[in-house]
Amino acid sequence: MKDFSREDIERIEDIIDSRDVEAARREVSELHPADIAELFQSLNLRRAEWLFNLIEDKEKKADVLMELDEEDRGKLLEEMSAEQIGDFIDLLDTDDAVDLIQELDEEDREEVIQHIDDVEQAGDIVDLLKYDEDTAGGLMGTELIAINENISMPDCIKEMRRQAEEVDDIYNVYVIDDDNRLRGVLPLKKMVTHPSVSKIRNVMEKDPISVRTDTPIEDVALDFEKYDLVAMPVVDSIGRLVGQITVDDVMDQVREQSERDYQLASGISSDVDASDSIWSQTKARLPWLLIGVVGGIVNSLILTGFEAQIAAVTALAIFIPLIGGTGGNVGVQASAIVVQGLANGRLDIIHAGRQIAHEFLVAILNAVVISGTVLGYVLVTQPHKYAISFAVAASLFCVVIFATVFGTLVPLTLEKMKINPALATGPFIQITNDVVGLMIYVGLSTWMLSLFGD
Repeated sequence: MKDFSREDIERIEDIIDSRDVEAARREVSELHPADIAELFQSLNLRRAEWLFNLIEDKEKKADVLMELDEEDRGKLLEEMSAEQIGDFIDLLDTDDAVDLIQELDEEDREEVIQHIDDVEQAGDIVDLLKYDEDTAGGLMGTELIAINENISMPDCIKEMRRQAEEVDDIYNVYVIDDDNRLRGVLPLKKMVTHPSVSKIRNVMEKDPISVRTDTPIEDVALDFEKYDLVAMPVVDSIGRLVGQITVDDVMDQVREQSERDYQLASGISSDVDASDSIWSQTKARLPWLLIGVVGGIVNSLILTGFEAQIAAVTALAIFIPLIGGTGGNVGVQASAIVVQGLANGRLDIIHAGRQIAHEFLVAILNAVVISGTVLGYVLVTQPHKYAISFAVAASLFCVVIFATVFGTLVPLTLEKMKINPALATGPFIQITNDVVGLMIYVGLSTWMLSLFGD
């Protein structure tokens, strides 16, 4: 792993600006494609493009392209012709090739596919583009080694050698029948320890863990974690082997999903990066900020409706931030627990009722402790203000119960509606709890004070 200092970046920029070709090639010749991609992030487009074009190894060049983040890769692709992009795709595995093509416009996709020299790969790419990119079919690659179950071990080794010429990394040897249906996996160890006359079907491991092409990526990731896999076969609706997914592809998807969820939970409506333009970041961040402003306006209208009561008992105003802050925190905690459970597979929509009941009991316990603590504080700091003390404590109790139940129900409802439940851990919960919490507080407090006085 190469760490570039500010001095390194400036030195490389000077080399590029002076158009010192030999020095520039020396700089990138020993670097890993991922390190070159990291270097490009510190350069402007003109310098990065010039340095990229100097890389002589075409396969390394293609790897660098795939290591770049989507925005930087898009900028380089815009400067290339369809024929140049097609040449790169010829060097990529099908899963990476599909990822790259999906970033192009619809018109450009067809033109690029026409410039792919490997007709078989072009056909595989066209087939893979039919799958939803958020499913196993959209994530898989077609490069793998598959052996018929009826051949002997010597023939198996010959066939593996032949197929290995087209496969960069070998994780598993899959065993299929005459109809291309997945029957098992052949561990490499058994090729060494079993007699050479053995039929593959006699030594293979039957019923391997696999996924269908329409399996959501989230479920694929859970299976990789559960079974400690490095690769998993993908089958179609009738069990035919159509591809495999490798752990590096899953990790990339998990990282991207985590970033999207984190931004969504932070009130950022679209995928942006720190290096994105001011306009892009503003568009992503402004919607929820405006919704927050609307929530604040609603709160002010609520307070206006109870202005006389609050003016008469100014102590009520002191505890408004406490009510809003507590409700927001409780709601976010409850929703975060549910979202985490949905994400790691430990909670599903079928058992929603059990989770709601569980959270309700937690809410009661939290509400008793929180309201009791605040009751004691108000009684000590404002002696003889019994009505206010119990009004604040009762309001807090109700707010905690509501915020917990609401924070539990929202992500479960979003999951049922096929909407990312991470939305529930963001400003939506906080704004709603602020508004409802304030309504509960001023309504309950003024009612209790009207009955028992201040």
